[in-house]
Amino acid sequence: MRIDVATLFPDMCETVLSESIIGRARKAGKIEVFCHQIRDYTLDKHRRVDDTPYGGGMGMVMQADPIYRCFNAVSAMAEEKPHVIYMSPKGEVFTQKKAMRLSKMPRLFVLCGHYEGVDQRVLDKIVNEEISIGDYVLTGGELPAMVMIDAVARMCSGVLSSDECFEEESHFNGLLEYPHYTKPEVWEGDAVPSVLLSGHHKNIAAFRQERAVEITKEKRPDMYQKYVQNIKINKE
Repeated sequence: MRIDVATLFPDMCETVLSESIIGRARKAGKIEVFCHQIRDYTLDKHRRVDDTPYGGGMGMVMQADPIYRCFNAVSAMAEEKPHVIYMSPKGEVFTQKKAMRLSKMPRLFVLCGHYEGVDQRVLDKIVNEEISIGDYVLTGGELPAMVMIDAVARMCSGVLSSDECFEEESHFNGLLEYPHYTKPEVWEGDAVPSVLLSGHHKNIAAFRQERAVEITKEKRPDMYQKYVQNIKINKE
C-alpha cells in the first residue's frame, strides 16, 4: 500500500509515522508513506495557500489550486489512481470496519485541512470520502490523519507479525477485547485466572470469548446489542 499525505506540516507527520511499528514497516518496505508540503505547489511567491472567505467570516480558507496541483503531481507518481480522503469533522466517524476496508486499497491520498477549512470546489473535484475521528474539532487534519493511517497500515500484509495480532482485538469482531495478564502469577494478592494457566486451549478460548462478551455488555451496551442482533440474524 502507498499512502500520500497532503499537509502544511509534513515534518509533524513524518515524526510520528517514522516511529514504532509503522516506522519499521516503512523501512522494511511493507508500506509506503509520503508526506507532501502543499506550499510547494502554490504559484504565490510568498508561498501562501490561504485567503479570506467569500461571504465574510472569521479565519482563512485553504485555496483550491495548490491542493489540486499537489493531488495531480502525486497522482502521476504511480499508475493506480489514489482513493482520496479528506479529514474533516463533517465526515463519517472512523471505525475499525472502515480501517479494514481502506487497508485493502492500493493507494490512499489523505488531505489535511487547516484554518477554517478548504475551498469546497477542490473537495468536490477530487475527494472520494470525508472521515472524522470523532465529534469534536481540532486545529488541523494532521492528528486525525495519523490516527487513521496507523489504524489502516497495521492491518496491511506484513506490518504486524501475524493477522492474529489484530483479529482478536477490540472492535474487529464486534466485541471489545478480553483482558490480558502476564507475570507474576500473583500480584498484590490478585491471581491470574486459573484457566489461563491450564494449557487447555479450548477452555482458554471459551473463557476469553465469555469475558469479551461481558466487557462489551458492561462498557459498550450499544455494541453488545449489535453483536446479539448479528447472532440472531446468522442463526435465521
